[in-house]
Amino acid sequence: MTRSSILLLAAVPLLLAVLAACSPLTALNALTPGTASERTANLAYGDGPRRKLDVYQPRDAHGAAPVVVFFYGGNWVAGEREDYAFVGRALASRGIVTVIADYRLYPEVSYPDFLKDAAQAVAWAHREAGHYGGDPQRLFVMGHSAGAYNAAMIALDGRWLAEQGMTPSALRGWIGLAGPYDFLPIENPTTKPVFHFPATPPESQPIHHVTAASPPALLIAARSDKLVNPTRNTAHLAAALRAQHVPVQELYYDKVSHTTLIATFATPLRWLSPALEDVAAFVQRP
Repeated sequence: MTRSSILLLAAVPLLLAVLAACSPLTALNALTPGTASERTANLAYGDGPRRKLDVYQPRDAHGAAPVVVFFYGGNWVAGEREDYAFVGRALASRGIVTVIADYRLYPEVSYPDFLKDAAQAVAWAHREAGHYGGDPQRLFVMGHSAGAYNAAMIALDGRWLAEQGMTPSALRGWIGLAGPYDFLPIENPTTKPVFHFPATPPESQPIHHVTAASPPALLIAARSDKLVNPTRNTAHLAAALRAQHVPVQELYYDKVSHTTLIATFATPLRWLSPALEDVAAFVQRP
């Protein structure tokens, strides 16, 4: 047995104990050290308690670093930025300034208001990244699940950044993890009212906004995702981007599910997928 295997087995009891004592996301944060990053919390990018963000910047950055704005999932009805500190710490440990933004949720708002929030957060990052060691010319948007939908719409549908005086060309690229990009007709009962079912507008679907000017994309999914079909969503969107000659990387992992895909950014679960390294390589490319 290798030394790494022994260390992994030794860590399992600790991981199980922490998971039993608190929520899974709290456990992932507790087990993901923040020593490589510095957090600036509770920054307002708009009005109200849900339009705030946290910034994680690398402690040992050399020069201006690339910037990733991350949106979490939760079916547009749940989520808190503090729960995803492990994502901010992970990306900052790879030399990336990371912005984790809250956005308004249903029933306070419905489509498309959370996209207006997402665009406002991206515009904030574009303006303010330099104060946190970031390079606004290397700006990316990233999300998981519902957050990947938000990221896709910001990158592909120019309406939302236009309201902030920007265009998707301001993005060096975007990253979607297990995102729903083509989900009409809606089947999930929780999602239906968010998108005004049965009157869901077709333009709500990211796949309808692909053009030759779309930013480069990194699309990642769990091969056995039971919540968001990876063929209909990730594979079809990748094909649509390629048809327009847009650079796209399409990756599928075998050891993760829809939920555990994002969890592999946490230190004790990184052995399940190379997601962190693949995202870092995409963001850090020349």
